[in-house]
Amino acid sequence: MKKFCLLLAILASVQIAGAQQVKSVAAARSSVEKAEKASQDAKKSVNPTTWIKLGQAYMEAYYAAQGDGRLGATDQELSLVMSGVKPIAEEQVVVAGTPMLKRVYDTKNYYFNSAGQLAIIETTTPVIENALGKAIEAYKKASELDVKGKKSKDIVEGMKIVDQKCLDEAYMAYNFGDLKLASEYFEKAANAFVDGCPVDTNAVYNVGFTSYMSGDYDRAKEWFNKSIAIGFDGENGEAFAKLADIADRQGDQKARLGYLEAAFSKYPQSQSVLIGLINYYISTGENTSRLFELIDGAKRNEPGNASLYYVEGNVHEKLGNSEAALAAYEECSKVDPNYEYGYIAKGIHFYNKAVEIQTLANEELDDAKYNALVEEFEVTLKSALEPFETALSLTKNDEVKKQVAEYLKNICFRFRTESDVFSQKYEKYSKISAGE
Repeated sequence: MKKFCLLLAILASVQIAGAQQVKSVAAARSSVEKAEKASQDAKKSVNPTTWIKLGQAYMEAYYAAQGDGRLGATDQELSLVMSGVKPIAEEQVVVAGTPMLKRVYDTKNYYFNSAGQLAIIETTTPVIENALGKAIEAYKKASELDVKGKKSKDIVEGMKIVDQKCLDEAYMAYNFGDLKLASEYFEKAANAFVDGCPVDTNAVYNVGFTSYMSGDYDRAKEWFNKSIAIGFDGENGEAFAKLADIADRQGDQKARLGYLEAAFSKYPQSQSVLIGLINYYISTGENTSRLFELIDGAKRNEPGNASLYYVEGNVHEKLGNSEAALAAYEECSKVDPNYEYGYIAKGIHFYNKAVEIQTLANEELDDAKYNALVEEFEVTLKSALEPFETALSLTKNDEVKKQVAEYLKNICFRFRTESDVFSQKYEKYSKISAGE
């Protein structure tokens, strides 16, 4: 899922039911029975309004099981709308790493965050089984019958509400660690479309993602391909990268390479795709020159794209071509002197090389050789200073600043007794890496 914080996705979701009076369980069930009966009547069943009302009845049943709670409400606020309704039990739990107070009621569980706000509503005993899925089908039927589009606005609004609630349920299931259920709700959201209410592309992708995470690779493959077919590849071609991994797991190396090359042609800067390609050539023993053919082709198409030289350097680094990697990083900075990642990569190159030399020095028993290695270590480590400092001056990303400052802090700590310059820089970079 696109690097989202799923718990926050739930906390920030809109409680659509908050704008209406929630029916009692008995009243909601009665409304569904009445609406279903109307949909079975020969005359009424051809009227789109009949099916809109059925969709609304299913949603009323969905809300009835959740009760009068509203996301974001405090205890005091809930006491006004839930007068006399007491929880059956309560306990402290952890949801997706976040401590919460769980209160158990007859048809639902309420989860409160540390601020005392209602953060999650979990239905345990639905009034109508699969109310959201049935609502989707009702609105689809209404759209099918509404040939003149007179009820289009009501149908679209109703379907959008169902889609949002399917997503809420999917995110909640994911937070509770139920990937299979999350995938089922994402699939419902993916099916919640009619004319004027397009397919939820994120939902389509996330059916594939949750299936992949749960090990259901055939289902993941089906939905990732659907996602690509509708023009949604995930972030930087993640759908292709996941399909390549599935193909590898299923022993189809030809398909694996096909997915990776297709992704690389669209997202040459994607690290997951690049790593997938590198791993492919390393694991299969095939000629890695094909990697550089792909990169050269991308550079011909975009000669001013510094990230392609950055990618080229990363490939050389992974393959152990140290000098070629450094040359690519330097070319990256020439192509675009303001592209911070070329400098970061160059700094990391020297930093990692210094660590390797330090390891050799620690294992060296001969004093003369040891001293020579220590001298080489210090020269190499200092070589990382300039590119890191340049990157720090260029980047606007606070997280990148902290990461680069962490490297600089470590370097300056080594030389802090050598001069006041290093000790002052150590203090400076320590504060930046800490986010001060």
